[in-house]
Amino acid sequence: MKRTEPKGTSRPSIPEFVTFIVNRLRHAGHEAWIVGGAVRDICLARSVTDWDVATSASSSEIKRIFEDTPHFALKHDTVTLLHSQRHFDVTPFRRKTGDIDGDLAHRDFTINAMAYNPQNGKILDPHGGKQDLALKRVKAVGLPEERFDEDPLRLLRAVRLAVQFRFRIESATFRAIGDHAMLINKVAPERIREELMKILMTTKPSIGFSLMRRTGLLREIIPELLEGYRKRQEDFHRFTIFRHALETVDRTDPSPPLRVSALLHDVSKPRVRKRVDGKWRFEGHEKASAELAREIMVRLRFSSRMVRVVTNLIAHHGIDYHPSWSDGAIRRFIRQVGRESVMDLFALRRADTMASGGTSRELK
Repeated sequence: MKRTEPKGTSRPSIPEFVTFIVNRLRHAGHEAWIVGGAVRDICLARSVTDWDVATSASSSEIKRIFEDTPHFALKHDTVTLLHSQRHFDVTPFRRKTGDIDGDLAHRDFTINAMAYNPQNGKILDPHGGKQDLALKRVKAVGLPEERFDEDPLRLLRAVRLAVQFRFRIESATFRAIGDHAMLINKVAPERIREELMKILMTTKPSIGFSLMRRTGLLREIIPELLEGYRKRQEDFHRFTIFRHALETVDRTDPSPPLRVSALLHDVSKPRVRKRVDGKWRFEGHEKASAELAREIMVRLRFSSRMVRVVTNLIAHHGIDYHPSWSDGAIRRFIRQVGRESVMDLFALRRADTMASGGTSRELK
């Protein structure tokens, strides 16, 4: 059992309500530790947004101990306490051993398998999470095959953590993701969608989707995107269809509809691609891509509104404004696209155009 001081010379600032949770649980005779991403972010000296507490108390005992505090339970065994319009998760230890060591041994990655004791300021780090933070790597706790079998969403979460923190995935963990990529099909589409959106909202989403391609996860989740891998485009396009999509995503603002639209805006191009007079043509790819994007988004359980907004942007992303347009033509354009979508369409067109060329080395 390894205990260390957190990074820095002073203890991290713990919200008063989190301290209240820990103290009340311990006063009731239970162990209580701050765990998960909060401890990781404390070690990285990052701002903590999500505070989770693990305890030896059962879910029914947690509810009894905090009966005077607004709470609900949606996740399995987890009790979510409400305070000042924020949520704080309190979860029983993961294993029947009833101790923090057994809990940490079954968490996903070493950087998330640390626990913090706010009473003495010590960090429990039995799996070398701080070392992996220093090495900037995502490594499964114990045998990666066992961790992924416990929850296959961890396959995708490894990619998300790697792109979010600009870490590399440790070699054995990386191989296990590739060997077990098909397990992702056991995960509810809603959970997959949430992780995909977290990847899409990072600073450089292309890194995540490239990792998904290399590990085989993309083939299981959005195989339609892979149809454009190594597929050439028109002469003015420097990148292949697949790479162009990723370049476009990287050039859009971190808005969920824009990022999804950028990812899927040319998804049908491989299916409509034809050679005409020695050149590639993609007749009608805007409408076809909107229809295929709808199928993908429905499969991943996106909201009806999100599907409507994204498919509208994709269907119209080929429109080119010209200064010669009359006032009437501009009004017709706005009515066709929808006033609320015009600025997003311009942003998508700008990113699409910027992603057509460039001087960086082409990545397939």
